[in-house]
Amino acid sequence: MDSEPSPQNKHEQRLLKHQSEDLPKETKPRKKRFLSILIILIIILGAGYWIYSYNTAPGAYDKFAKCLTEKNAVMYGAIEWCQYTKQQANMFGKSFKYVNYKNYQQGPNIKTTPTWIINDQMYEGVQSFEKLASLTGCEI
Repeated sequence: MDSEPSPQNKHEQRLLKHQSEDLPKETKPRKKRFLSILIILIIILGAGYWIYSYNTAPGAYDKFAKCLTEKNAVMYGAIEWCQYTKQQANMFGKSFKYVNYKNYQQGPNIKTTPTWIINDQMYEGVQSFEKLASLTGCEI
């Protein structure tokens, strides 16, 4: 005995159908957006960690540069514009911050940059680490 659904039942079925259509559905674009944001966040955090590690890690010549300063070795130069002063500084890398560096205008009769003054003697031009070590007794 097949009977036609009552008007009340038809109304309830339509209501259920509309309610199910209104329910939020998990969509692929939302998942892709979440994954994209997550990947970008991981990249940013990774880059930040690398930068922090690089800046806090000791330089290769920290001990050598500190020793030169302890021995009163002074490097005079013009790091803003002199390629040779920049070359000497770059040899120390991150450790240059420990070198006693002064602007050439602060030095006594500085004619060439860079100029090192070690034990009251002037050494003009870029100096090798070996020469600086032999003049000061510092280990490279």
